[in-house]
Amino acid sequence: MIPVELIKKKREGEALSPDELQHFVNGYVNSEIPDYQMAAWLMAVYFQGMSDSEMKEFTRVMVHSGTVVDLSFIPGIKVDKHSTGGVGDKVSIILAPLVAACGVPVPMISGRGLGHTGGTLDKLESIPGFRTDLDIDAYKKTIEKIGVVMIGQTKDIAPADKKMYALRDVTATVECIPLIAGSIMSKKLSEGIDALVLDVKTGSGAFMREKNEAIELAKTLINVGDAFGIRTVGFITDMNQPLGNAVGNWLEVEECIRCLKGDTVQDLMEVTYRLAGAMIYLGEKAATIEEGESVAREAIESGAAYEKFLQLVNEQGGDTSYIENPAKYKKAQYREEVVLGMEGFVREIDNYGIGLAGLVTGAGRRKVVDSIDYTAGIIIHKKIGDRVGKNEPIATVYGNNRTGIEDAVHRVTKAYRLSDSDVQPPQHIYGMVDKDGYNEY
Repeated sequence: MIPVELIKKKREGEALSPDELQHFVNGYVNSEIPDYQMAAWLMAVYFQGMSDSEMKEFTRVMVHSGTVVDLSFIPGIKVDKHSTGGVGDKVSIILAPLVAACGVPVPMISGRGLGHTGGTLDKLESIPGFRTDLDIDAYKKTIEKIGVVMIGQTKDIAPADKKMYALRDVTATVECIPLIAGSIMSKKLSEGIDALVLDVKTGSGAFMREKNEAIELAKTLINVGDAFGIRTVGFITDMNQPLGNAVGNWLEVEECIRCLKGDTVQDLMEVTYRLAGAMIYLGEKAATIEEGESVAREAIESGAAYEKFLQLVNEQGGDTSYIENPAKYKKAQYREEVVLGMEGFVREIDNYGIGLAGLVTGAGRRKVVDSIDYTAGIIIHKKIGDRVGKNEPIATVYGNNRTGIEDAVHRVTKAYRLSDSDVQPPQHIYGMVDKDGYNEY
């Protein structure tokens, strides 16, 4: 097969056969097909899409480009969760130990920050000593021992996706539903799970800004999951403002610790409990999602979820003294309050702008090789619907670079829009998607 012919075929809107997809993807993994030809094919897919059968085959080829982990020796239904990413989205750090504390094994492979969105791995690695680079043997042993593990994608799991994703990030082909679906599901299908809960975000801080696009992506992911025997459900959740109040790695971990200890950050825990309820239900530890939510709340109230988090941190090399006493963590050198100098009600927040503000504090990466300042970030004080006094701060910015702090303050200021009259806070969860379709809440 000649690569240029396969690129042309996709450019003309034709579907590639299973053999052609296997040849093209595996050729790229083996460096027989260069970056520039894969980039051309990805752009053709971006504009022409894929048929359902082609997308499923594409996913299958990516899954089998590496190791498929077998966790059948571990009792119980293994359930994971995937979020499409957002600003302040720290749900996984609470959710994984919470669900494991309820008796459902949670093998979780997460990602790093991308653009304006934060990454679970970066947040976990802000905990001194915490290792996310476990190999597959250690991954298996950890899930067997404590019922939960949180690692990054290894070189053995879906290497086609790992290589292709890096190329998509620099060729403007990220926001493409077949490519997103193949990327997400190839990792999830490789990690040894039996069921999957999706958190598909929509709004100004999400990759899927329009709700109908988020629903379409959720349906596509569920279709692929079901085709591979992975029971999959999804929720469409709001990303028009940060989730919770903290944006930035250690700041978000601190917020998670408080939530695991029983403090209620309303929007964050509403989403967390709903996802937990679905995972506990799919793991057959509850008869309904609602019952699963009740089980999850009990695990927070009893302290079982917090104890499981301590276990997880300890097992993956983290220093639990920072979890038990977060105040000992090193503080950022600078902090600056953001004051609008006007009063009213928060009508709108440009969440993409907040994400970029977090990035310029040092909490994110502009380039892959950049290091992260774990102490940097933003604490949001005012969210949509809140009243703001003339001299009342809407946020506090933290960092160790004065120029970055000034830039972040400017970006946060620009992100806020006020109204003279009352504003209704947004809905946090819009609806649920399963194999039968979308149900609006």
